[in-house]
Amino acid sequence: MLESIYYVISWVCRRACPHCYDERFRPYSEPEVQALTEKSSAVFAQIVGNLPRTLMVTDLEDQQDDGSFRRKPGRIILSGGEVLLEPVRTRVLYPLLEMLESRYRDCGGVRLVIQTTGDLLTPGIIKELLARNVWMISVSSIDDFHAAVTGAGKARHQERLTSLFEATGMRRSGLQAATRRWIDEEGPVYSFFGATPDAWIGKLWPSGRAWTGGLSSARYRDNFCNNWSGGLNFLNVGFSGSEVAIDPDGNLYPCCRKTRLPYGNLCEEPLLDILESLAGRPEFEAITGGHPERMGFAHGVGLNEFIDLCRITDPKGRTFLNPCIGCDRMHERFLGPVLGRLKRERQERGRRP
Repeated sequence: MLESIYYVISWVCRRACPHCYDERFRPYSEPEVQALTEKSSAVFAQIVGNLPRTLMVTDLEDQQDDGSFRRKPGRIILSGGEVLLEPVRTRVLYPLLEMLESRYRDCGGVRLVIQTTGDLLTPGIIKELLARNVWMISVSSIDDFHAAVTGAGKARHQERLTSLFEATGMRRSGLQAATRRWIDEEGPVYSFFGATPDAWIGKLWPSGRAWTGGLSSARYRDNFCNNWSGGLNFLNVGFSGSEVAIDPDGNLYPCCRKTRLPYGNLCEEPLLDILESLAGRPEFEAITGGHPERMGFAHGVGLNEFIDLCRITDPKGRTFLNPCIGCDRMHERFLGPVLGRLKRERQERGRRP
């Protein structure tokens, strides 16, 4: 009953890219890699068990002549870190793909997407992914921040991967990085994108190493919330446009960047229960509407006050204003008690006979 679930299955990555939105995505020592993989392996079955029983959604952009709307399967995007690194690939990714395919096989299906930098892809790995019914392999490194594929290396990287994909019968997706509006197409397909100036994420989220390095060029008008991978439509359960994000620990967020506080944890309770408890609350309705500037109205924070909350001096000493900063501060100052109360209410309902 959600069009898209963005599930980060591991913090482990090959590199610590300067533009990354979370500093936990980085290389780790071998003992740390083993521990993090074991932790992800231990919780993914609980997380899957608390996902909706079906991911079929009503596509409000595909209306038929009789006025009805087509129903279509949603997708789960499995990302990292780097999901193709060992041991994440064999101990987490592959069994997780098999579990998801089995869970949704008789419930309308699911479109499984792998997001990767692509430099670990081989013909054998591509075949192993396709054998597990992967619908799309999405390569996210086509920009100048991934040091291994900058400049001329970027073109060679893309050409090499295109040859590998097409040798297995995959087709280039019509997905456009500039808007990231997903389209209805048969798989298996492949796509390329990156943090380029024309892309929806090109100005970089103001968090993680992108923030500490002063790389975000976003201004107040750059409302990341009002777009795919932002909070837009996260509460529109059952309909196109609905999307949430999950981190390796099972924490649930309305956007891929992640709000300052999680809205629940899928190791503990069902995803739909969490979303149902948020529906109708002004703070969260503002986020799902793509208008974070309105999330403080219930707490006496008007538009002028929200803009003030968006103002900060960045690590380069620049005056910086962006709604993500205001959203962070709203969560820090006001929403902790709200989220805590909603969780207690959900727990109380679960205990009732």
